[in-house]
Amino acid sequence: MDELKEQNDHYKPAKKPRRSRAPHDAQAVLKVGSDYYILASSVSHRPNRTLAAGEAFAVLETGGDFVHSPLGSGGLFYRDARHLSRMEMRVAGRPAIVLNSYLSHDNAELCVNLTNPDLYRERGTVWLPRGSVHIERSWALSGGTLFGRVRLRNFSRLRVLLEIRFLLGADFADLFEVRGVKRAVRGEMLEPAINQDSIRFCYRGLDAQTRVTTITFAPAPETIDHGCALFPVRLEPEQSVEVDLRVECTWEAPSAARAHHVFDIHGALAARRAELARRRAGWARISTSSAPLNALIEASIADLITIVSMGQHGSYFMAGIPWFATLFGRDSILTALSVLPFNPEIACGTLKTLAGLQGTRVDDRRDEQPGKIIHEMRLGEMAATGEVPFARYYGSVDSTPLFVWLLGYYVETTGDWELAEQLWPAAERALEWIRTWGDRDGDGFVEYYRKTSRGLANQGWKDSFDAISHADGQLARPPIALAEVQGYVFAAYSVMARMAQRMHRNGLASELNERAEALRCAFVRDFWMDDRGTVALALDYEKRPCRVVASNASHCLAVGLLDPERAAAAARSLLTAEMFSGWGVRTLAANERRYNPMSYHNGSVWPHDNAIAAIGLARAGAHAGVHGILDGMVQAAVNLKTGSLPELFCGLERKDGLEPVPYPVACQPQAWAAASIFLILSSMLGLEVTGEQQINVVSPTMPPWLDWIKIENLRAGGKSASLMFERTDHAVGIEVLENRGATIDVKFT
Repeated sequence: MDELKEQNDHYKPAKKPRRSRAPHDAQAVLKVGSDYYILASSVSHRPNRTLAAGEAFAVLETGGDFVHSPLGSGGLFYRDARHLSRMEMRVAGRPAIVLNSYLSHDNAELCVNLTNPDLYRERGTVWLPRGSVHIERSWALSGGTLFGRVRLRNFSRLRVLLEIRFLLGADFADLFEVRGVKRAVRGEMLEPAINQDSIRFCYRGLDAQTRVTTITFAPAPETIDHGCALFPVRLEPEQSVEVDLRVECTWEAPSAARAHHVFDIHGALAARRAELARRRAGWARISTSSAPLNALIEASIADLITIVSMGQHGSYFMAGIPWFATLFGRDSILTALSVLPFNPEIACGTLKTLAGLQGTRVDDRRDEQPGKIIHEMRLGEMAATGEVPFARYYGSVDSTPLFVWLLGYYVETTGDWELAEQLWPAAERALEWIRTWGDRDGDGFVEYYRKTSRGLANQGWKDSFDAISHADGQLARPPIALAEVQGYVFAAYSVMARMAQRMHRNGLASELNERAEALRCAFVRDFWMDDRGTVALALDYEKRPCRVVASNASHCLAVGLLDPERAAAAARSLLTAEMFSGWGVRTLAANERRYNPMSYHNGSVWPHDNAIAAIGLARAGAHAGVHGILDGMVQAAVNLKTGSLPELFCGLERKDGLEPVPYPVACQPQAWAAASIFLILSSMLGLEVTGEQQINVVSPTMPPWLDWIKIENLRAGGKSASLMFERTDHAVGIEVLENRGATIDVKFT
């Protein structure tokens, strides 16, 4: 009861507007996870397929349908609103039989093969056996428009007359409604506008925006009304017919120019693939002797280039589909950091975008302070009206030091000192936030304490309500200083000191080096648990350590915050049976009070967390642990049959013959999960690219099941090289396949 009261004290539901009730019966909001708990009922029990392009994404069932469900995750979403909640195809009044369903390798097209079910006469005899008519459905997303095609071919010897219906609907639910947040009042659904070949759904929101979904068919259906388009299809033997359709999402009425720029799916696919090819061209090419690893690398790149969004200042990675299809400071930064040696351009756009949104004032409603880097930004109706606080929300304690770390790492990797000068004022404001607002009690540690009761109570990457606890299971009370955040601050001080030295700001360089060393000493004094051989999860409001073993320690290893002896002990702690599931490092040790392998942050396995652990293990010389993480991630992708890696999966023990257990509401594609394989590979190979036109390789290793890795077009300060890493009985040899002016330095320690 005390624990429940403590939770209730910290996580009170938001006040509801006093208006008429919302039309569907969503459940009440629970302050869990990323503040607003994602209800289990929002997950389809059938597999989904996802298409994403900029501000739009589509979640379809394997048969190519959007199946109506108020709390279902399916639909076509645009700017945080569900513009299409239903498009179900019926063949003679019945669902078609799904034969197979797959995304193209570049994630640009969903292809579905179906056939007719057995169709009966009134007296019960079959007049058309199943498998007589092949039905092919294709979907592609380009901009805010979804393009589709249905092609039917008659393989029977009969003349076939079929009635094809499309059941249609647009509920314009805000993404937070879909996640389970109950609204007391919604805007106004306007009367649909029906034309011979189209239907237009309109919704006027409480934010005074009119959202529009226009569905157009070619050829025109025989009949079309508020929720159905009907096509009578006549097919001679071997004859084919096609129906094209377009679903356009807009705010206000669509312009004539946009409404007719492309109609058929082939034109849309050509435009989308050209866009994806331009993004793919910026990557170094990685291939290996392992087919599963190659598949994971290619699927991960496809995921990442699919969820790139363009902002005013350049491109950045959105966090993940479906729940986090927007800019997230922490996620976008860590993803850019992870892929930096292989694709540095995205970091530049990320840094400029975040600098443009940097906090400028004290606004407790948004947890904003001067110099603070944004947590997330939302465009939906509920954000605009203040029903959720996320229009521009600053409630993360780590995005600000991570911003500084990314800036320094990017400049050191690329030699882009012009950007360093351009963003130096933003970096100084971020450092000032770390020194003042981040460390209000002046103890040298950065803590968080939310100001708005409607924001995130936990403001590190483990932001679920029960993620930060003491050994007895009691929740820690804020202000809370997280272990990994001190590591990020240490990394920010260290890299900025090197930048300041290079830019002849010697006084600042000395000051930052002193701060870094003082933080290192204080951290060991207050966080190190000698009896457990690792660091505490956090310090609570009384500066009491949360004496639990968690993956947060690996982030401290990754940045070099610990001395070699303690680093070796912490590395061993990560690889115990309680921490390492066989698939990966758990977020919380299995012998801790709050361990739950099916939870979001208390025992699950996160690929990005494991990638950071790989850096720390490599730094501590625990190469077998790095190999174990690589093997676990590759085999998880194979066994989950997801191609790339999901946001997270359950932390249950790996056993022979059993697959990893999926987490029901995990995002996929998800940015830092997709980026994790690149961070693991660069850590394992000891690979570092510098703006001094140099490629450094330090003590590369490879697991026994991997014979070679080839990296082509690896860029270093305007120069490039292609390298081959080959495993021998005793070491990893390196061959330079091509060198266009780079200096290559190989060291073995």
